Amino acid sequence: MNWIVHTLHTYPEIALFLCLALGALVGSWKFKGFSLGVVTSTLLAGVLVGQLHIVLSPNVKSVFFLMFLFAVGYGVGPQFFRGLRSGGLQQVLFAVVLCVACLFCTVAVAKILHYNVGLASGLLSGACTISAVLGVAADNINQLALAVEQKKALLDAMPVAYAVTYLFGTAGSAWFLATIGPKILRVNLPLVAKELESEMGAGDPELGVSPAYTALVARAYRVENPTLVGKKVGEIEAAVKDERIFVEQIRQRGTISPANLDTVVSEGAVLAVVGRRESVLLHEQQVGPEINDPELLNFPGEILDVVVTNKQLEGQTLQQVLESPLGRKGRGVFLRKIMRGGVEIPYGPNSKLDRGDVLTLQGAKREVEAAAKVIGYADRETEKTDVLFLGLGIVAGALFGALAIHLGGIPLSLSTSGGALIAGLVCGWLRSVHRTFGRIPAPALWVFNTIGLNAFIAVVGLTTGPTFIKGLRENGPSLFLAGVVVTTVPFVIGLLAGKYIFKMHPAVLLGACAGARTTTAALGAIQEAAGSKTPALGYTVTYAVGNTLLIIWGVVIVLLMK
Repeated sequence: MNWIVHTLHTYPEIALFLCLALGALVGSWKFKGFSLGVVTSTLLAGVLVGQLHIVLSPNVKSVFFLMFLFAVGYGVGPQFFRGLRSGGLQQVLFAVVLCVACLFCTVAVAKILHYNVGLASGLLSGACTISAVLGVAADNINQLALAVEQKKALLDAMPVAYAVTYLFGTAGSAWFLATIGPKILRVNLPLVAKELESEMGAGDPELGVSPAYTALVARAYRVENPTLVGKKVGEIEAAVKDERIFVEQIRQRGTISPANLDTVVSEGAVLAVVGRRESVLLHEQQVGPEINDPELLNFPGEILDVVVTNKQLEGQTLQQVLESPLGRKGRGVFLRKIMRGGVEIPYGPNSKLDRGDVLTLQGAKREVEAAAKVIGYADRETEKTDVLFLGLGIVAGALFGALAIHLGGIPLSLSTSGGALIAGLVCGWLRSVHRTFGRIPAPALWVFNTIGLNAFIAVVGLTTGPTFIKGLRENGPSLFLAGVVVTTVPFVIGLLAGKYIFKMHPAVLLGACAGARTTTAALGAIQEAAGSKTPALGYTVTYAVGNTLLIIWGVVIVLLMK
């Protein structure tokens, strides 16, 4: 044991990875559905190992934190700037209201309980589950004109408040929004969610945009119906009412060729028909008997993620797209799902598209490729990261954040961490508009997000470990109650404002509350209670705005509490 302790003191970087491993292990444990989570577990692991008085360079913490904040901004940038336009302005304003409520509720509770700026910052970070506040607030506390010992006391207080309040901030948010939220709104959540799905046309198979279209089949039929002889393929497809079926290939006179809309069908031709299973099975009655023709049906298919970048598609419903000349170029292509801001959203004929949406298309390869060119950018998997884009983005953002304006002797700045967040927002938006550069694959972004945050938290735990227990004993009970207040009161304000001021649909409103508070766990609980994915419609824009504002509050709360 002495050798291990000596080695950790000599090579403190080992202690960092030990904390990451312990945090991942404990964070994966669940008891009756409850879990500490990896972030909180990593902090506690850091505190535990920190009892050995491990000294790690603060630069390590800063490097990982900049990586994390840039990744956060990059991920939500498209939704953030999209929300600033008129289409998402209502949700943007709602997110601002709820985030402001979080800030002033925290300040009010901290003033009443006579908390210092360190405890107040940790309270905001934990109760509102926005871990990045710890880093942003720490950067600004370090700029205060205080003695080194005073700064250290404030910095040591932050993780104590964070650890005590984070648990209810996460689990309490999910419970409150899924259980108490519908009661405050006085609605039957499953019922209103189903009504919204009906308004959207979700589940309507007419346009080939419902989840039922994932059950695609290809079958071969011999043409024996005399009324079809001499007709074009386009006429045969159009004759099938209320369904979407397509003739992908055709065998005529012993030759197999792609079937275009102008291809004329001869007697005895064999058609390769593609569509939903129930639609294709009915085709035998209109064309002729099904036959076994493996060669005809052996055409390449593809499932491809396509990012919407075409300005003509923005704001258009799926029905309008399908009926437009652009939509007709997507003949034979079926929609499997829509991802917006990393969240799968429900869709139907009346669902509107936004730039930056990721559509998962399925169909014959040539048809999918043609549709992708019309829609935007084919987002194929790759392992390469645009490191030039990443590095320059962080540099530009950190330099911008380092600029300070002095008002009354008080330095005002975003700090390098806040600048990295803003740079991430801009770079993420640029990537969504111009897909030819700036790519950061999802696995790499996950590393920046997860490892960046957890490494930062681990260093915080290691640094504050020796004083953590003392702070917990002094302020633990009051911090927990303060966290309950800061977690729930802004939700009440948000729910009432969303219902009476913004007139939002109840299911969307609950999702917007989860988004503005950046709590994905709460979104999952709401969707489970609703039996529907419709709450996700309020999550993406508010998540982008909330993630940005709540992190910036790390600067503001230091100024307000100082």
